[in-house]
Amino acid sequence: MEGSREKEQIKFEDALARLETIVRQLESGELDLEEALAKFEEGIGLVKICNKKLETAEKKIETLLRGEKGDFVLKTLEGKDEKGR
Repeated sequence: MEGSREKEQIKFEDALARLETIVRQLESGELDLEEALAKFEEGIGLVKICNKKLETAEKKIETLLRGEKGDFVLKTLEGKDEKGR
């Protein structure tokens, strides 16, 4: 599935913009059944790609919190500080 790999290389913003276009086309009611099904299928694929990219980004997010002494401590989403505590 080389086409599938190529789609996963699309930027999140580009995938979201394409998805918004598809939604507008589907909402317009101007597509025949075959076109609407094809657009819907493409949209589902784009949703999966966007979700995967968001999950990946979420894992990378680090939150900056104030430590006990008022200094900033970098913490991961799991709540561990940068030293693994």
